[in-house]
Amino acid sequence: MQNRTIVLLVVACALFMENLDATVLSTALPAIALDFGEDPIQLKLALTSYLISLAVFIPASGWFADTFGARIVFRMAIIVFTLGSIACGLSSSIPEIVVARVVQGMGGAMMVPVGRLVIMRSIPKSELIGYMAWLTVPALTGPLLGPPLGGFITTYLTWRWIFWVNVPIGLIGLVFATLYIPDVRGETRTKFDTLGFVLSGVGLALVVSGGTNLGLQVIPAAAIWSMLGIGSALLIAYYFHARRAPAPILDLGLFTIPTYRIAVLGGGLFRVGVGATPFLIPLLLQIVYGLSPFQSGLTTFAAAIGAIAMKFVAPPVLRRLGFRTILIINGIICAIFIGLPAAFTLSTPILTFTLVLLIGGFFRSLQFTSANSLAIADIEPSRMSRATSMSSVVQQLSLSVGISVAAISLELSRVGRGGGTLAITDFTAAFVVVGLATAASVILFLTLPKDAGKEVSGHRRDLAPDAVTAARER
Repeated sequence: MQNRTIVLLVVACALFMENLDATVLSTALPAIALDFGEDPIQLKLALTSYLISLAVFIPASGWFADTFGARIVFRMAIIVFTLGSIACGLSSSIPEIVVARVVQGMGGAMMVPVGRLVIMRSIPKSELIGYMAWLTVPALTGPLLGPPLGGFITTYLTWRWIFWVNVPIGLIGLVFATLYIPDVRGETRTKFDTLGFVLSGVGLALVVSGGTNLGLQVIPAAAIWSMLGIGSALLIAYYFHARRAPAPILDLGLFTIPTYRIAVLGGGLFRVGVGATPFLIPLLLQIVYGLSPFQSGLTTFAAAIGAIAMKFVAPPVLRRLGFRTILIINGIICAIFIGLPAAFTLSTPILTFTLVLLIGGFFRSLQFTSANSLAIADIEPSRMSRATSMSSVVQQLSLSVGISVAAISLELSRVGRGGGTLAITDFTAAFVVVGLATAASVILFLTLPKDAGKEVSGHRRDLAPDAVTAARER
């Protein structure tokens, strides 16, 4: 039990480092641009290059773990991520930091899915809910801590320390990974799907890049639509390739498993709203309410407290109610809290905003834990690595779509009222849209059987006895 806890902590720290780094950079972009003598808008490339790298290399993580063993791949991922962090801190131009962020993304793409795979293969399904609940804390707190931490470091130190703080964390993680991460690997060896990697990798890179920039006016609209079109064509080509390949790098056959299909796709739709929130809330607090980046970051931290509090509740609640009930009812509650800022006005106290984030963080965390656990409920051990890779890709795409949907909603609302500075009415429209997108995930969860994933949740329905049993009881 002690070793399992240590394994969980090592994976959780890696997950926290990766998720924190994905968001901490945003508040430092003006300072970096000033240091480089560049337009801050061009520094968006430092953000999108990281997302592209994740999308390209996540599909290969499962094959590498199955072939070479999770321990060595996890350690190499930490090393690559740490070296990328050092390179980012030493960068002196946009091309340099973009290349360094790509290296970081390569490490992050291998680190997180392989870490989850270690947890899923080393812990019995009956105990998985509790461990998965804690594993989602870094995924929720990283993006929330990123803005205030980035603002604090940039204000009181230098933006380069945003990346250099990963070095001691990476070194500690490397030591503990060597000592405690089990060397799990696939039961069979398969040939690497090179063609599938190219089709899916380039296709996902173009779609993620185009989707991330859609509505943000960073690159020309024609280039964005070209990326989306070509990327979509490559992904369609991959679909036909995967139907013929003996071991495709992304196993589309996983979607024939009902619990996996519903959990991943429903969870992906849910993450559209979740992905939009870290983009919308800091803008609302800073542009409309006039808070500083550091102040707005401290306000959003309330959601992290709610997320952590949920971890003590998830296992007994799932045992009591089961996946289907939780995902439906809790999904509706999450949609309400994600869309609730649409009702805020300029006179709404910041304390009210904080309470909404606190309660919303609690329910969002429960939804994350439930969807992630249900996704692997009926997955065979031999397909676990491919299942984690596929779900990670869907999650990445969903978060990118969420940012794009939020940006487009803001822009359309602003154009509709004649342009100018963003106003609270623009955010009202955006929060309504992302709230409805989150609510749409419930439609998929409604199709779950009532006893879905009972082996993982421990939920047992009280069934009426049959006629023979009833007669005996009399």
